[in-house]
Amino acid sequence: MDPARVKPSQIVQYLDQYVIGQEQAKRVLAVAVYTHYRKLEMARSGQLAMDKSNVLIIGPSGCGKTLLCETLARQLEVPFVTADATSLAQTRYVGEEIEAIMERLLERAGGDLERAARGIVFIDEVDKLKAGHGESGRQVSGESVQHALLKIMEGFPVRLRDGRVMDTGGILFICGGAFVGLEQIMARSHSFGYISTTAGDDENILERLNSRVKPTDLFEFGLIPEFTGRLPVVARLQELSKEMLVRIMVEPKNALYRQFREILAQEGVELSVAPAVFQQIADIAHEYKTGARSLRGIFEELLNPVLYAVPDRPGVNKVLIRSLFEGPQFLEGQGGEAVTS
Repeated sequence: MDPARVKPSQIVQYLDQYVIGQEQAKRVLAVAVYTHYRKLEMARSGQLAMDKSNVLIIGPSGCGKTLLCETLARQLEVPFVTADATSLAQTRYVGEEIEAIMERLLERAGGDLERAARGIVFIDEVDKLKAGHGESGRQVSGESVQHALLKIMEGFPVRLRDGRVMDTGGILFICGGAFVGLEQIMARSHSFGYISTTAGDDENILERLNSRVKPTDLFEFGLIPEFTGRLPVVARLQELSKEMLVRIMVEPKNALYRQFREILAQEGVELSVAPAVFQQIADIAHEYKTGARSLRGIFEELLNPVLYAVPDRPGVNKVLIRSLFEGPQFLEGQGGEAVTS
């Protein structure tokens, strides 16, 4: 697939199959990716000197930042790697760590340097790189890591272990973080920078302008101006509600419920989980405040007795789970006769 030929609307439609909610963020990312690869195509044909626009994703833990990026890369069929900004800050040799990220991107591209140079790199937890962070002997400061990342985000060439040089100018860098406390900064700064509405103004446009994250908000948070300047596109993800957590378990193409139904179907067993169970799981996950990350653990714990028992019980053809707080019900025969669990 040529990523330069995929329309933003097609990207959003694909993301909708795997990512629940976050409609505005999907549109922002879709347009950013579309624009990036169109710019690359025009630059290669000599039509344009490319000015790359990397992306910043802001959202609470477990809201789907990594999933969005992974799904984008899978649709576009471009190599993709993730990196943790906090890990970069915990090493004395940040340059070597950045080189290792490029090496992994090359591996994902099957050793094809040109393909790797059109990939996507997602760097999570950049909000932990506040200026002055991490001053111990084994660490570099958050500001130093920002400067190091800035080089590859600007297109600085990286020399690889085999002696080849990777041009990072065509790589799309997407940075993410929770940015806890940014809302308070925005509330202060936007109180005097609010754009008022007059007759004939489009209120939707004004609302979008007033709610956007300003570079000065990120400066105050702790990102250096040069780093912020290389992240002109900002997508904001919302905290997942209980309803969204329920939908995540059942609706996406690769939803947890679909995966385990398929596993048991291979054993000739139908899995039926009552709607109340998903609500109970969502309630617990919401209390954990880790977004969708805890869903799999709770769901697998629920199904552990089922997956252990079913392979040894060929007579069972259906399993019912009516509550998270009750044992599963195993059914045999055409009439669905219940047997002890």
